[in-house]
Amino acid sequence: MIEYFQSNLWQLWALVSLLCLILELTSGDFFIMCFSLGAIPALIASLFDTSFTAQIIIFAVCSALCIFFVRPIALKYLHKHDERLSNAEALIGREGRVTQTIEAGDYGRVAVDGDDWKARSATGERIAKETRVRIVKLDSIIVTVEPLD
Repeated sequence: MIEYFQSNLWQLWALVSLLCLILELTSGDFFIMCFSLGAIPALIASLFDTSFTAQIIIFAVCSALCIFFVRPIALKYLHKHDERLSNAEALIGREGRVTQTIEAGDYGRVAVDGDDWKARSATGERIAKETRVRIVKLDSIIVTVEPLD
């Protein structure tokens, strides 16, 4: 049985490549894809009866080269229009509704996407309950809003 695996190491590298492709589908950051691409030259080397140690070195070197050279290019072109904002940054620009009147120079409450936030007016003026507002700034857990026209 060991002789079978030694003579058919290409199947191991094909399996590694396939498993890495499947794992890449769960992450989408093109990191695991580099290991899948690194397994292909190791698979080709195994077809020429290269030692297993040499195949592992080929796999490691090709994977590392892919991480440093192919991945940045792939991220640049494939995530060109995919801006990933943090939770706080994603909140800025969102629209909501005043649930508790924001008094001049004081705080009130604003509902945004089902969440209720402590809010203050960007202009310092009173904003009545049920007014539609847009978030312009976020300070910790307090949002600064402006009324929509």
